[in-house]
Amino acid sequence: MKFNKLYFTLIALLCSQIAFGTPKITRVEPLSWWTDMNIPLRILFYGEDLKDATLTVKEPGITVKSTKNAESPNYLFADIDIEKAGTYTFILQKGKKKLKYSYTINERSANSANRKSFTSADVIYLIMPDRFANGDTSNDSHKNTAETVNRDAFFGRHGGDIQGIINHLDYIKELGATTIWSTPLLLDNEPGASYHGYACADYYQIDPRYGSNELYKTMVDEAHKRGLKVIMDIVTNHCGMAHWWMKDLPYNDWIHQFSEFTRTNNVFSTNMDINASEYDLNLQESGWFDHSMPDMNLDNPELLHYFKQWAIWWIEYAGLDGLRVDTYPYNEKEPMSEWTKAIIDEYPHINIVGECWTRPASQVAYWQANANNPDQYNSHLPSVMDFPTQEAICMGLNEDGRGWNEGMARIYTSISNDYLYPDINNILIFSGNHDMERIADIVGKDKDKVKMAATMVATLRGIPQIFYGEELMFVSKDQSQGHGGLRVDFPGGWANDSVNLFDASQRNELQTEVFEHYKKLFNWRKSEPTLHTGKTLHFLTRDNTYAYFRYSDDKAILVYINASDEPKEIPWTNYSEILNKYHTVGVDILNGGNVDNQQPFTAAPKSSTIIAFPVAK
Repeated sequence: MKFNKLYFTLIALLCSQIAFGTPKITRVEPLSWWTDMNIPLRILFYGEDLKDATLTVKEPGITVKSTKNAESPNYLFADIDIEKAGTYTFILQKGKKKLKYSYTINERSANSANRKSFTSADVIYLIMPDRFANGDTSNDSHKNTAETVNRDAFFGRHGGDIQGIINHLDYIKELGATTIWSTPLLLDNEPGASYHGYACADYYQIDPRYGSNELYKTMVDEAHKRGLKVIMDIVTNHCGMAHWWMKDLPYNDWIHQFSEFTRTNNVFSTNMDINASEYDLNLQESGWFDHSMPDMNLDNPELLHYFKQWAIWWIEYAGLDGLRVDTYPYNEKEPMSEWTKAIIDEYPHINIVGECWTRPASQVAYWQANANNPDQYNSHLPSVMDFPTQEAICMGLNEDGRGWNEGMARIYTSISNDYLYPDINNILIFSGNHDMERIADIVGKDKDKVKMAATMVATLRGIPQIFYGEELMFVSKDQSQGHGGLRVDFPGGWANDSVNLFDASQRNELQTEVFEHYKKLFNWRKSEPTLHTGKTLHFLTRDNTYAYFRYSDDKAILVYINASDEPKEIPWTNYSEILNKYHTVGVDILNGGNVDNQQPFTAAPKSSTIIAFPVAK
């Protein structure tokens, strides 16, 4: 009888486990949290058979406010109230099965909410980490990732990593940059072309081929020790097909789904076009960026909250100084406005720049916070990227200026649209980035044109951005290979490289000349508030020159670009309306010495001249 009773007890217990399933926790996000945060904490528990499980916490100090099931039975969302920091034990129970999970609430760092960010006083250095420097060869490939290192492959992983960035922070500082923007470092586990990082497989894990979460935090700390800021590149519009949730979505509408692959139409104008069809707008917002990049649905409130917490977690955990948001207009614009506002509510002084790759300027300005939009839309996005001026610089430098709106007149026309932007000093200005031809490619490897482009980027309004290697005349390895060809390795970033361009003694004459131009420009710029917040006054000519003043109460800085093949005499009398307010003698920033605007001054062909005039006493 005793045996039979035990037998039936075991059978009953087994049936209980079958009825309720056997719950298991395999993932909890966010990984930790902090006290005194504005955004409420909502924890995602993921595992097996978590539906209708109860969640309690063992220790006093936090409270489970509520729980919510997803459509998938393997998710549980829990809202948590926080009273104090500590390590807490969550107890998840379903039937007679109990699971325990330890979770940490940290004390928020003093003054974290008031952290400063990048501004127009900064210069951003854009790095593609896989192609910058390999500081740790032991992580070139990893057992838990699909793609292995192959430095010969245009679209393969070459082995650059976080340690490589740390090793060359002093080089970045020497150049005159003050802020680092790295393309995404989070796990991208696609079987091919995973080096670019834009197909995220885990929003809370640094790709192990780059390093670890802890090493990323160390990189930020090391940058801060050198007075450098760090911007994180994040993607809210899409994840990667290899993302862990793609095998088991919490909700069917977590991503946009179609009966067959449907690509976005890339028509950003549908967001502000009063004539746009709902069909076109939906395709722009919901279509996939690429086959390997499922389009996220920010209209799902759980996903939107997840993305808010994710961005805030990285800022708080790593001590970040700002964010760059990829493919900003591809997102549903109202939820994205809410997302941006949530970040700024948490960090009132933080800067966030959005990639709004479109033209004309009116469509770029639409996305900047507080734009005067007819539909009253406010993105809350502090900064946007100035693609119209980038195009004007690159096209204008390749033209002789004889056409009505060609050559330097293109830049004049672009700058004439500054009235459209609510905060003209808080836009990103650049001549190239990781998604387009390098400036040296565009201008046919003409060093003088590269130097003129750098001068304009350094002295026009906005926040300058340099793409790694442009300061050394980098060109694409093979332009027919597109992105894979332009994202070249930095010579010297790998131990077996035949030349090390991080070392000034190994640069040739051309590389040295261009590097020194960048170095002088951007280090000088750091101490010139007139360039950071001053106004602009520019003058139109039809001889392929461009003159503009950046001016303040204290100083007027004349920038004269002679893009023609002939020497040009600066027409001082044309500028009397501004020069009359300042001293007649100024300083030649690039060449040294004084310049008297009462005397003739000839600018050499294909050159840039910068003269700073102090206010008249």
